[in-house]
Amino acid sequence: MTDGQSAGGNRALYQITGKDAEHFLQGLISNDIARATGGLCYAAILTPQGKYLADFFLTATPEGYLLDVDAALAPMLVQRLTMYKLRADVTIAPAPLQVSRGTGPAPAGALPDPRDPALGWRFYGADAQPDDGTDWTDLYVQHMIPQSGVELTPDSYILEMGFERLGGVDFRKGCYVGQEVTARMKHKTELRKGLAKVRIDGSAPVGTPIMAGGKEAGALFTQSGSAALAYLRFDRAGGDMAAESARITYAK
Repeated sequence: MTDGQSAGGNRALYQITGKDAEHFLQGLISNDIARATGGLCYAAILTPQGKYLADFFLTATPEGYLLDVDAALAPMLVQRLTMYKLRADVTIAPAPLQVSRGTGPAPAGALPDPRDPALGWRFYGADAQPDDGTDWTDLYVQHMIPQSGVELTPDSYILEMGFERLGGVDFRKGCYVGQEVTARMKHKTELRKGLAKVRIDGSAPVGTPIMAGGKEAGALFTQSGSAALAYLRFDRAGGDMAAESARITYAK
């Protein structure tokens, strides 16, 4: 089951509890854990070199924090959190819940998706609600929402993937793993590479190189109709570009 074929996508939920849980998470994630109180906090965990490992949602519960992550990333993320736990009073355990999402009327207790108002709500409960028919792939493309395993890979830097626009990083919270690299990128005059929306005439597999003037200008990712997401080198993007037989147009 893939993200977009079910109400909540293929997700794994964990409860993070213990008297040190708040301090533990605050020292690891890219966002301020305070945002998880009364809502959803969208964040990532990075390598010490500032590269992406996983993105997820957190919300505070009476017991601690509920973590919502792509199921494919869950074993690695739990292993990484356990490695950092050391002697902290923190317990990480699967949560007996499911996640539902939608863009129509929200059920009682649902929380707004913090990345973009167009993404509607997420609800955590014992039973998943039926899919409301939302075309998630099209929403992701139209609103430039990167997805783990597609746009978000171990080579990604979260600022190039739009995490500041998506509310997934906080520059005032203090230190976390990978913070120094992320802060340096923030204070550059301008990012030279990053996620962009392009127009596509035709189709090509995810990851296909985008060529411009005989040079590689980026890579093609999620496609929906005549629009697609791409990772571009902005100094090379423009004019006639191609991904295999598909024609690519980029307008800032």
